[in-house]
Amino acid sequence: MVPRILAAACAAAAFALCPATHAAVDYKIVTASERGTYIQIGNDLARFVAPDADIALQVLPSKGSADNVNRLRYDTGVKFAIVQSDVYQAFLDHAAEGNAEAGRLIRPLRVIVPLYNEEIYFIVRADSPMQYVHEIKGSRINVGPLGSGTAMSATTIYRLMYGEPMAEGDARFMTNEEALVKLATDKSVDVVAIVAGQPARLLAEMKPEARQLVKLLKVDPAHPATRAALRTYVAATIRSASYPNWLENDVPGLAVKAFLVTYDYTYKPTIEHLTKFARALCQNFGVLQTEGHPKWRDVDLTLPASLGTGWLYYAPVERVLRNCAPAAPATPATPPPAAAKPGACGQTERVLGLCRGP
Repeated sequence: MVPRILAAACAAAAFALCPATHAAVDYKIVTASERGTYIQIGNDLARFVAPDADIALQVLPSKGSADNVNRLRYDTGVKFAIVQSDVYQAFLDHAAEGNAEAGRLIRPLRVIVPLYNEEIYFIVRADSPMQYVHEIKGSRINVGPLGSGTAMSATTIYRLMYGEPMAEGDARFMTNEEALVKLATDKSVDVVAIVAGQPARLLAEMKPEARQLVKLLKVDPAHPATRAALRTYVAATIRSASYPNWLENDVPGLAVKAFLVTYDYTYKPTIEHLTKFARALCQNFGVLQTEGHPKWRDVDLTLPASLGTGWLYYAPVERVLRNCAPAAPATPATPPPAAAKPGACGQTERVLGLCRGP
């Protein structure tokens, strides 16, 4: 009875004597695979940040970064996306070359904050003679589904290392789970490329018996092919502590930066909610780092002064975040990967979802 009496009293007083209540708006964030890192980052934002911004944040799986760019641009309710830097840059490059669809997709997008470096894994059978990433030339490689960030990274790294795209007959576009099964059983795949911040659930859940089936290729930073890839990607260490059932020692690898992005919204209520989201991110950042995914400990809310040509922050959020953390020297922008010729419908455009034909 007491709650009902209080509710009636509040209604009678038109809330004059009662705490204000705010109905949460329904927003969505697109991430990646259900067993990847992005979806866990999205879940952390929905749990620890969005409620303080009066946002009910629905976390959606997706095919990956290129798919996320499309869905952020066109899907109703999607206000946030996590996107890899090489995918974002590839869209900008194609837009600059005159690809109208790439321009429509990427130009209205804005960066909220750089997140962390995502490790890139090249996995082969345990009995494979390959030991290093630069030895994958001519192999049958699963690069992940079309539209995924993994597909963008794997095909770009291959092109940077060897100066030519992967042969169409060598590329496979299965999910990570499907490809790992194929790798270990019917051997129709030689290499499986996976992009995921460590510890990646899919790999962390491997049993000790996995060592008898698959192994991780190492990166040799001194090799000329690797040096070519390092002009766009960064060196990383894949730690055995992240995958104790699988790795006996740390393994040198590659990584790509992940970004939290939004759209250049001008509708006042949306601006207000995204501004509140930025304040809540500042206020709850410590909780994210202690209770969220371990990758939050690699995130710095100090925004680089410059993101590179064509990259823009979302201004209302930028103003909040620049007052959230002390200023720091700008970090160098990631050099853009080589783009295809204008008008071409090659491997990169298909990966980005910019081609409608075969």
